[in-house]
Amino acid sequence: MVTTSLVASPQKTSVLGIGVSRTTYPECTELIIESAKRREVCTVAAVNVHSITTAYRDPQGHGYRLKRFTLVAPDGQPVRWALNLLRQPGEQFLHDRVRGPELMLRLCERAASEGISIFLYGSKKSVLANLRTNLTKQFPNLKIAGTISPPFRVLSVEEDAEHMRQIRESGAGIVFVGLGCPRQERWIFEHRQKLNCPLVGVGAAFDMHSGNIQQAPFLMQKFGLEWLYRFLQDPIRLWKRYLLLNPLYVMLLTLQILKLLPQQNYDTPMESQNGGEMTRSARMEI
Repeated sequence: MVTTSLVASPQKTSVLGIGVSRTTYPECTELIIESAKRREVCTVAAVNVHSITTAYRDPQGHGYRLKRFTLVAPDGQPVRWALNLLRQPGEQFLHDRVRGPELMLRLCERAASEGISIFLYGSKKSVLANLRTNLTKQFPNLKIAGTISPPFRVLSVEEDAEHMRQIRESGAGIVFVGLGCPRQERWIFEHRQKLNCPLVGVGAAFDMHSGNIQQAPFLMQKFGLEWLYRFLQDPIRLWKRYLLLNPLYVMLLTLQILKLLPQQNYDTPMESQNGGEMTRSARMEI
């Protein structure tokens, strides 16, 4: 039986209408590990400009789902800056963000020390093989209960059921999901009632920790220029994401600060409006 989390989740601040958790690495790590020990559901997203802006543009799809996550961690520096700009009296000032790749390593370290097994869902088989090798080298006591590299298409009912069976029978205490935004958030949302463990979306962490792509230098990360580093690595694929969504995010956040931001309805899912699946955010992925 799947249970809901009893562990207190961090306070959230609205950024473009999406509640983003005012949280830190230690707080996120503790909440997820405690949820894993109790075999409780805990849905986790690490959001950046791309994710937040996509949510605003797709309120009945990605926005609806993201607003209902247990933890929405500020992965991108511009998201952390927004939380501090919108800080209310008595709320903590966030000195650091919570990056998906770093959070994954911290969770693996705790999982290894406390005997909690993990499952890796997403990416290519070659990436998963290298990721498994690198994680076990870094954390010798870490138990990786299994891996699945799903096809880049909509799964059949039978395929999805088989994946759920493999994850449940593995006994994994934490499932890391590396499908990219917004696919991983959709997968987590749609499977949150089928698994009794934390589901953690970590974006490009699989590629980074497998050695498939390089992480941005520390100073570029610190000053919010990680997007530029990734753009220069893959400009053909990422130019729309960064050159269109980054300016849009700045404009929308400015409107929010000025209390002029048009409000979106995040309370009605697309599927209940038209009887079909929530597919718009998948079409909007850029």
